[in-house]
Amino acid sequence: MEDIIFAINAVLPIILMIMVGYILKKIGLLEEENAKKLNTLVFRIFLPVMLFLNVYKIEDFGAIDLTFVFYAVGITILLFLIGIPVMHVLFKDNRQRSVMLQGIFRANYALVGIPLAESLFGSEGSIMASLLSAFIVPVFNILAVICLTVFSAGDKKPSLKGVLIGIAKNPLIQGIACGLLALGIRAAFVQLGIDFRLSQITPIYKTLQNLSSVATPLSLLVLGARFELSAIPTLKKHIIIGTINRTVIVPLIGISVAVLLNRFSGAQFATFVSCFCTPVAVSSVPMSQEMGADADLMGQLVVWTTVFSSLSIFIASYVLKAIGIF
Repeated sequence: MEDIIFAINAVLPIILMIMVGYILKKIGLLEEENAKKLNTLVFRIFLPVMLFLNVYKIEDFGAIDLTFVFYAVGITILLFLIGIPVMHVLFKDNRQRSVMLQGIFRANYALVGIPLAESLFGSEGSIMASLLSAFIVPVFNILAVICLTVFSAGDKKPSLKGVLIGIAKNPLIQGIACGLLALGIRAAFVQLGIDFRLSQITPIYKTLQNLSSVATPLSLLVLGARFELSAIPTLKKHIIIGTINRTVIVPLIGISVAVLLNRFSGAQFATFVSCFCTPVAVSSVPMSQEMGADADLMGQLVVWTTVFSSLSIFIASYVLKAIGIF
């Protein structure tokens, strides 16, 4: 019962915020056109700032277990590569192919993953999850840009230059890159014996924190405002396949292979649950909208994988506890 309550508590606040956005739309306080504009604002401003701060807050890169990082990144890339031919076979519309592929590999790590790891394994889990975020979040976004660029190319053969430009122009990747640059500057100051951090410039740092704090609630409200129950019958096949992929197949692969390898700690397994058992990233909706994919389908996948991820989180945490990892 404790595990069930924990899993529900991990995702229920997200679901409730989405419901609030849906209600706001129904009573006329958040119209569709305004929701699209807010989506763009979230994608270009609030989420990049949030990712910048998440990276900047990392204290010690030297504590990273490279095997642990390589595993999480490697499984993510493997899921991406396996998903490409599968999406080609199952779906004909490129706008939907790119969305369904994101639904396989792109976890809601920044929003759900880090606090989930802390709940599973305390402060050690939180530290490991924060360290991994500097690597896995850029990978999620780079792969997302690649699949959105390739599948939006239609009959034209996508160019390497076009993919690289798309990656470089992506605001989320730019936010992470700026965070890594700021970390590098901080490390250089330490080597020179200068004790200086961005947080010491209080007005600027406080402004960044305020912008960052807006990202999550506004993303969820906008997602709720764009959610349409009437779209479910026409997208039923996509929703079922996407939800099973994200909440059953991906956790099964990501967690079971790690167990078989038998070389990871409990804190590292907490981040694997956060990476492979969490729902599709909320940030995938504004990105899909910006890059011409089927944002409505993406929104459906975010909602339904969020609802059912509580079950995959519960099962994964229960099994890992039963076999003595947690």
